[in-house]
Amino acid sequence: MAEVISEAGPSSAVRSPIEPLDVLYCEVCGFPPEYCEFGSHLTKCKAWLEEEHPALFQRYYSEDALTAKAATLSLEAQNKLEEDTVKKERKAEARAEAEAKKKMSSRITIKRIERNKKKYVTAVHGLEAFGIDLKKAAKQFAQKFATGASVSKNAQGFDEIVVQGDVTDEIVEMLEANTGVLKGVPGDNIVCVEDKKKKGGTSAEQ
Repeated sequence: MAEVISEAGPSSAVRSPIEPLDVLYCEVCGFPPEYCEFGSHLTKCKAWLEEEHPALFQRYYSEDALTAKAATLSLEAQNKLEEDTVKKERKAEARAEAEAKKKMSSRITIKRIERNKKKYVTAVHGLEAFGIDLKKAAKQFAQKFATGASVSKNAQGFDEIVVQGDVTDEIVEMLEANTGVLKGVPGDNIVCVEDKKKKGGTSAEQ
């Protein structure tokens, strides 16, 4: 059987490493600045870009840049683009306003629950309405109070944080001080409840 010898060998050419691209992203919409117009916050994007990166603002949104861009579009296309931008911004503002109203009407309930005689747990419900990560908050409580803290479902089927021990007042103080991940909760939105056991093993809220 004839021996087959391959003539292909390793390339002697040394390839230069490909340098990663340094891409700037808008802090308002998250798109690169040249694509901000496709988002729903163009006015805010332009204000941010003009303040933080004036050279790029001049490149994309100065009068000369806009005039040059408009020259490539028909009058109908220009009008449609302006109308779409206004509609997107109005929708985004309405959505943000609705979310703000919902947040302001939300309540955080801190419940002191009696398990056995002189033994309590503290349940915290409603943090997620203010954009607070429950697992991170539970970890913060566990570290702060050197005790167990976990996320679980309450009787209504909603997530809440259960902390071992009576730490109601301390949690209120942490929320009011915006400690760690516990930020953005108005003091007026915090409600404290006590759940005491009745005789016979049932419980009653106060």
